[in-house]
Amino acid sequence: MNVSRSRIIVCRIGLVAALAGITILATTPLSYPVVSGVNDKFNHVLAFFVLALLADFSFPEKEFAAAMMLSLLGYGLAIEITQYFLPHRMFSLLDLAADAAGIGLYKIFRPLLKKVWTEFLTKNES
Repeated sequence: MNVSRSRIIVCRIGLVAALAGITILATTPLSYPVVSGVNDKFNHVLAFFVLALLADFSFPEKEFAAAMMLSLLGYGLAIEITQYFLPHRMFSLLDLAADAAGIGLYKIFRPLLKKVWTEFLTKNES
């Protein structure tokens, strides 16, 4: 199914906004109670699930395969490396594992999400 250029642009803007927001949250010295504490790993899973979805829908001509998944995981690793050098943050392999889990969950649910997306587009095309 062909996806309109405007829908692709919306997904790409969302991807850039999500990357910017996650980067800010990951590097800021401020503590945000809603994104810290016990739910930290859940936040990582959710963030990378959303990043995977946005990356996939931003480039519909490309298959969501190893290159895209490794790029997202590389971004997660870059955040962890950056946090290692920040006095108010710390490097965590568990965070990286949670990032990978979010990407993996997206891969598992991708067929269902693509089906829902296709049905949505079919119903709303004019």
